[in-house]
Amino acid sequence: MAENQEYNIRQLLEMGACTNCQACIDVCPAVSAASDGELSAVYRMKGLQELLKQRTGLFRKLFRKKTSSKEDLKHYSDTVFRCTLCGNCQEICPVGIHLKDLWLSLRQDMVHSKSYPKKINMIRDNLAEDHNVFAEDNEERAEWVEDMRDPPDDNYIKDRSDIVYFTGCTAAYFPLAQKIPMALAEIFDRSNVDFTLLGEAEWCCGFPMLWAGLGEMFQEFMEHNLEAVRDKQAKEVVFSCPSCYHMWREHYPREFKISHSTGFLLNLIKKGRIPFVETRHALSLTVTYHDPCDLGRGSRIFEEPREIIRSIPGVKFVELPNTRENCQCCGGGGNLEMVDAKLSADISKRKIREVLDTGAQAVVTSCQQCVRTMTTYVRRNKVDLQVLDITQLVQKALKPEK
Repeated sequence: MAENQEYNIRQLLEMGACTNCQACIDVCPAVSAASDGELSAVYRMKGLQELLKQRTGLFRKLFRKKTSSKEDLKHYSDTVFRCTLCGNCQEICPVGIHLKDLWLSLRQDMVHSKSYPKKINMIRDNLAEDHNVFAEDNEERAEWVEDMRDPPDDNYIKDRSDIVYFTGCTAAYFPLAQKIPMALAEIFDRSNVDFTLLGEAEWCCGFPMLWAGLGEMFQEFMEHNLEAVRDKQAKEVVFSCPSCYHMWREHYPREFKISHSTGFLLNLIKKGRIPFVETRHALSLTVTYHDPCDLGRGSRIFEEPREIIRSIPGVKFVELPNTRENCQCCGGGGNLEMVDAKLSADISKRKIREVLDTGAQAVVTSCQQCVRTMTTYVRRNKVDLQVLDITQLVQKALKPEK
C-alpha cells in the first residue's frame, strides 16, 4: 500500500493546522458520555499525526522511530470507531478543519491496515450478500406496505412515476422505524402525490460503507441505485432518511432532483394540499425538535422541520437548549451501536435528559435511526416520552377520512 494514500492533499495540510485548543472535547458526545478523553478529536488527531510520521521512511531513519505495535494500533483503532461521526467537532473547530471527512478517511485507513472492529466484517458481508446492512432478504424491502391499514394492490411499486420514494434500510426492516414510511405514504395518498417505491431494486445508499471504512464497495451500489431510478423514468427522489439524502446529495451525480421529506412536506403544506384536522379537533401536544446530525450539521436543513411543526394545529413547540448546528447527537450514528452498544445508550441517555428538561411531551425528529435509538432507550427505561418522526406528527394531525 502506498504510504498515506487514504488522505488527500487538503487533509494532509489540515492536520498541521490543529492548534490543540481542545474546543472539540467539550462538544463531543462520546467524551461526555464515557468521560474518556481518548475518544476526543484532539487525541485522534495526535494519534493520526504520529501514525503518518511513523510511515514516512525519512522520519524513521532520522529519529529511529519504531512503528506502533499491533496492540497500540488496535487500541487506537478502537477509539476511532467509538465515534458517532456527528460532526460537532468540525462545527466548533476554530480553524475550519474538515474533521468528519478526515475521520472517514481514517476509518478506511484502519480497515486497509487490518486494524478494525470485527463487526466491520459483518457489515461488509451483509452488504455484499444482501445489499442491505442488516442481512435481511432484499426482496422484502417493501413488505412494510402490507402492514398499512389499507395497502394498495400494487404495493406502491409502479412501472413508472415522476417521484421515487427511497425508503432506506432502517425504515424498510426495523419495526420501530417502519411506521415512518407508512406515515409518509399515507400523507402522500391524502395529498394526491403519485409516487413509486423501488422495492427489491433499492439497495443500500452506501452510507454505512463510508462509515465502516468500506468505501471501495460504494461505486457498485451507487450505479445500481441510479439505474433503478432511471428505470422508473423518475425526475425526483424523496428521502425520509437524512443519511440516504446526505449520501445522494454529496456523493451521487446530480442526475435527479433530490428532496428530504421535510422540504417536500413543507411545500405540500404551503400549497394547502395536506388536509389537517380542524382547529376544534386539533392535537394538544407540546413537542421539542431534535436536529439529526446528517440533516442538520450535515445538510444544513434546520428551518423546514420547524416550519412544519409550527403549521400543525394545536402543537406547542419548545426548543432544546442545544439546537440546530449545536444539537447534541442521540447516539445512533457512526455504526456506534454495533461497535459499542453501551456507549451509544449512554449518549442517548444524555439526549433524553435534555429533552425531558424542556417539559415536552414528545421529541420530534426527522430520522429513522434517531427515532429507533431514542425509542429504544425510552422503552427500556420506561420514560414517559413520545418519540416521533416528523412524518408521524403530520400523520397524527390529518383530518379523519369519512
